[in-house]
Amino acid sequence: MQRRLAEVAAKVGVSEATVSRVLNGKPGVSDATRSAVLTALDVLGYERPTQLRGERARLVGLVLPELQNPIFPAFADVVGNALAQRGFTPVLCTRTAGGVSEADYLELLLEQHVSGVVFAGGQYAQADAPHEHYRQMTRRKLPAVLVNAAVEDLGFPRVSCDDAVAVEQAFGHLVSLGHERIGAVLGPPDHVPSQRKLAALRVCAERANLELLHDFVEHTMFSLEGGQAAATRLLQRGVTGIVCASDPLALGAVRAVRRQGKRIPQDVSVVGYDDSAFMNCTEPPLTTVRQPIEAMGRAAVELLANQISGAQVPDEELLFEPELVVRASTGPAPR
Repeated sequence: MQRRLAEVAAKVGVSEATVSRVLNGKPGVSDATRSAVLTALDVLGYERPTQLRGERARLVGLVLPELQNPIFPAFADVVGNALAQRGFTPVLCTRTAGGVSEADYLELLLEQHVSGVVFAGGQYAQADAPHEHYRQMTRRKLPAVLVNAAVEDLGFPRVSCDDAVAVEQAFGHLVSLGHERIGAVLGPPDHVPSQRKLAALRVCAERANLELLHDFVEHTMFSLEGGQAAATRLLQRGVTGIVCASDPLALGAVRAVRRQGKRIPQDVSVVGYDDSAFMNCTEPPLTTVRQPIEAMGRAAVELLANQISGAQVPDEELLFEPELVVRASTGPAPR
């Protein structure tokens, strides 16, 4: 018991006497301190006293699709800090191929009595993926926020970067450099953000009096290898500019260009999406469209905290404006 008191006190930054008062239900402790002590018990793996077990822990699930793409660790950092400032502790869940599924992670989080869940890049963004576990959350009235575009009618607030504006910026940049044969490397066909990007590409091409041929659009998995394979096919069709739906896809496209003996940007220009870590350190530094993850992450936490406190949060999508960051991977179209 003494060791438990000491560990919890150290975790929260209060005295052992304060921890003891919380565990014994004694008065004289603020609600914030009491919540922090209970959260520390959960995080350290100690059982709550019997009289306190019915209360929901101040834990929040953060479910990510991967950590290889630097944008997701960066987002986790923003959300984790924002949650900590509100007295919540994030529980990070990362899906892996052949590993624990998103639905299984949700079951684990429910067993931990989490206060809510933030999803980023989840199955809600794939039209053909299973969505029953989201409906289970709705039935249980578990607060949740979805980050980036989702299928319709799931009933949760969403925080998204504006895919249409991102494409307008990337495509318009290449057009301003004189490119006429512009291709795109997007995610899978059922991926909602990629569907939005494709619709925007068609509009942009029409405005620029350019023909966006079917052969100029490639769908692939979100990975460097996927980007390389897709870009290789586009290069065989003579594109001089490539708009990519993520930075790893763009780096794969850069590799494809070099494997064909071409130069960047003298022969082919490449634009990424995210502006994740180290994109200014690649060779050449990558032109990309920056997602405002700081603002998006904090908005997601605010929406979740409002739900947890019992406030009514509209089922709507907040769209955040991206920003084109021009570096050395784009240049004038070859003559």
